[in-house]
Amino acid sequence: MTSFPAMATLKTADAFRAHLAAGAIELPFDDVVQTGTDAPLAQSWTRARGAIGNRFCILPMEGWDGTNDGRPTDLTRRRWRNFGLSGAKLIFGGEAVAVRHDGRANPNQLVLNEATVGDIASLREGLVAAHRESFGANSDADLLVGLQLTFSGRFSRPNSSKISEPRTAYRHPYLDAKVGATEASVLSDDEMKQLIDDYITAAKLAERAGYAFVDIKHCHGYFGHELLSAVDRPGPYGGSFDNRTRFLRDVAAGIRAVAPNLELAVRVSIFDFTPYRPGAERVGEPAATHSESEPYRYAFGGDGTGGGIDLREPSDFCTLLEQLGVDLVCSTAGSPYYNPHIQRPAAFPPSDGYLPPEDPLFGVARQIAATAELKRLHPNLAVIGSAYSYLQEWLPNVGQRVLRDGGADFIGLGRMVLSYPDMPADILAGRALTRKKICRTFSDCTTAPRNGMVSGCFPLDPFYKEMPQRKQLQEIKGTLK
Repeated sequence: MTSFPAMATLKTADAFRAHLAAGAIELPFDDVVQTGTDAPLAQSWTRARGAIGNRFCILPMEGWDGTNDGRPTDLTRRRWRNFGLSGAKLIFGGEAVAVRHDGRANPNQLVLNEATVGDIASLREGLVAAHRESFGANSDADLLVGLQLTFSGRFSRPNSSKISEPRTAYRHPYLDAKVGATEASVLSDDEMKQLIDDYITAAKLAERAGYAFVDIKHCHGYFGHELLSAVDRPGPYGGSFDNRTRFLRDVAAGIRAVAPNLELAVRVSIFDFTPYRPGAERVGEPAATHSESEPYRYAFGGDGTGGGIDLREPSDFCTLLEQLGVDLVCSTAGSPYYNPHIQRPAAFPPSDGYLPPEDPLFGVARQIAATAELKRLHPNLAVIGSAYSYLQEWLPNVGQRVLRDGGADFIGLGRMVLSYPDMPADILAGRALTRKKICRTFSDCTTAPRNGMVSGCFPLDPFYKEMPQRKQLQEIKGTLK
């Protein structure tokens, strides 16, 4: 089994560069991180609707700590206040919020409806209040807060974390068996139209709750993303590129009609690979091999081999976003369910995952390079990059260089803010990073909810360290060794 050096051991810029060179890993990198108002990470993003105050973005994450009827709890509110304390000026959805009950990825995911809209509004209000407390009374003038709208589709578990209730876009030769999907799981065209209406209704409620934009989620194997690869689906929502993007066009048009002042954004997996599975010694391997005579047809942004990238359709998708007036685009890749090393590079897998088949820095570099190419092709889009958490101490050095090179416009942080919510504030202020708070990608924030517990950083966040679930989590991880 191949092992990779822990990022924490690469303590100097020279050591980090030497590791990249030894592995032939191409990553943008600056030895020194600039500070002050002219620093790349501190510069505002100017646009017609008002400036966004710096280049840090909080990425939307999936919560497992809401109530059974989709309302936030104190744990949810604490997480959102931490988003406000972070110092980031772009909150790209904050959290994945289901547009209806059967589209929840877990039975404690938030849901946006008439009954919960006030509670969802309170999350934004708490975030803004925390931002003002930390950065000044008028500091929210250049803070942009949105809400991610989701329908989990194939990966829906609305009533029990142990019972899959998939709603799919098409029959998938590998993933159907994983979740128990059948022909009855596929949404009909009429059900598609109802789902479109549900997104439009939820967007209107998000506007009422005070959010500046909604993210129409198209990533990570969830329904919007799956539609992009629905080449075998018959009818108006499958087959051709125009048909596979009809859902997005209809949702966008409907939102424009009922909430013309609400901005639209999209987080999209810009490439995908075949599903992976644990192989020898739990190292990940492709579920199947593919060739020119038998291409893998179900990876949006894939090249047919199941393990390569072709950005032609993702570029067409970005062109469509521009035509729809969507100017905020967050790039990501793959899925946490079937190829997590592509989606969120990590040294340690979740309990139901596999060991990384490559140095995780390859996964970081892969996403950064693909994002940079789409930014080059679509310079008018405001592009937010992902996959930075694995960089750990060297996150600001890589992020700064990506901005300087024009490879993205914002640096997105996901898991990192669970353990170190104020990392952006420390970087922008020129303070030394607090090493004991830096996310080491232990994947406990995934292992815990996959085993019916709340999601949080149990190893590093003192608040979660004191929870009784931490001992249970350690026992689960111990059985895997």
